[in-house]
Amino acid sequence: MELQVQLRQLAEKIQQLKDRIETEESTKHAFVLPFINALGYDTFNPLEVVPEYVADLGIKKGEKVDYAIMQEGDPILIIECKHWNEKLSVHGSQLFRYFHVSKTRFALLTNGIHYQFFTDLDEKNKMDERPFLEFDITHLRDSLIHEIGKFHKSSFDVNSILDNASSLKYIKEIRKQIEAEVESPSPEFVRLFASRIHTGRMTEKVMEEFKELVQKAFGQMIGERINERLQSALNQEVILQEKDQLDEPEVSKVATTDEELEGYRIVVAILRRKLPISRIVHRDTQSYFGILLDDNNRKPICRLHFNGGKKYIGLFDTDRNEQRHLIQSVEDIYQFEELLLETIKLYE
Repeated sequence: MELQVQLRQLAEKIQQLKDRIETEESTKHAFVLPFINALGYDTFNPLEVVPEYVADLGIKKGEKVDYAIMQEGDPILIIECKHWNEKLSVHGSQLFRYFHVSKTRFALLTNGIHYQFFTDLDEKNKMDERPFLEFDITHLRDSLIHEIGKFHKSSFDVNSILDNASSLKYIKEIRKQIEAEVESPSPEFVRLFASRIHTGRMTEKVMEEFKELVQKAFGQMIGERINERLQSALNQEVILQEKDQLDEPEVSKVATTDEELEGYRIVVAILRRKLPISRIVHRDTQSYFGILLDDNNRKPICRLHFNGGKKYIGLFDTDRNEQRHLIQSVEDIYQFEELLLETIKLYE
C-alpha cells in the first residue's frame, strides 16, 4: 500500500511540474530519483544507487549509464534517463550497449513518465528488443503497481521476476494484437469467423461485409461487458443506499428512473479510460439527475434532465455555468464524449 501511495503522489507531482521541467538533468532529479526512492533504495547512498555508472564499451572507455542500482557490489538494474518530453523508442540502442557489458539482468529506459523494463529472455546477456514491462506512471492500474513492486528493495528476487517476465511480455504483445484486430480487423481475423458462418464463396464483397460485422460484434460485446460490471456496481450501491435510508424518517420524493441510470452508465463508460469508476458518482434530485466527480457538488460532470417531455444533458463550461443540450435518446450522450473529457480536465 505504501508503494501505491508514493507512486500516486509522484504522478500528481509530475502533472503539476512537467511543463516547467526544461532539461534532462531536472527530469532525473524531479521524477526519476523519487521513483527509485519509492522502490526502497537510498538515492543518497552510493553503495545502493550509483549515478553515472561506468559501463565501458570495448575500446570506448568511460561510457556511463545514468544510474545503477546495486546489490552486494553488483548492478541489479541499470537506468538510462531522457527528458520527459522525449520519446523512448529512439534511445533503446544506447541502453542495449550498456546492458551487454554489465552484469545486470534488468535495464530500465525512462523519461520519468514512461517506463520500459528490459531483460534477456530471447538470448542470454543480450537485451531484448522489446520491454517485458511498460507503463505510464500517470495512468497506473493496480495490477501494474503489483509488478513494479517486485523491483522493490524489500522483495527483489531475480529469478522471481524472470519467471514472470516472459508471461508479461507475451501477454502485452497479445493484448496489442487483440486491440489492433478490434480496431481494424485483418483479413485473416475476419476469415476466421466468416468461414465458420458463411457457407458460400469468400468473395471480396463477402469479406468486406464480414469485416464490418466482426468489428460491430466485438464492439457490442465489450460494451455489454462494461455495462454488466457497471450494473453490478450500481446494484450494490442501490442496496447500500436502501440500507442507509432505513434510518431516515422522511420518505424521499426523488425517483431515479432506468433511463437516468442508463445515462449514468454511458457517462462512466466514456470517462473510465481516464478515471477510476469509483470517482464517478451520481446524485438524483427532484429537478435533475446529477453526475459528480469524487461525490463533490463543486465538481459537477454533467446533469441529466429527463423528467420533462424532452430530454436534455447539461454540460459545464470553464466558469462552471451549465449549458443544456437537447438529445433524442439516452445513447446520444456518446456524442458529447469530448466535452465530458474536457470537463474532467477542469478538476484535474
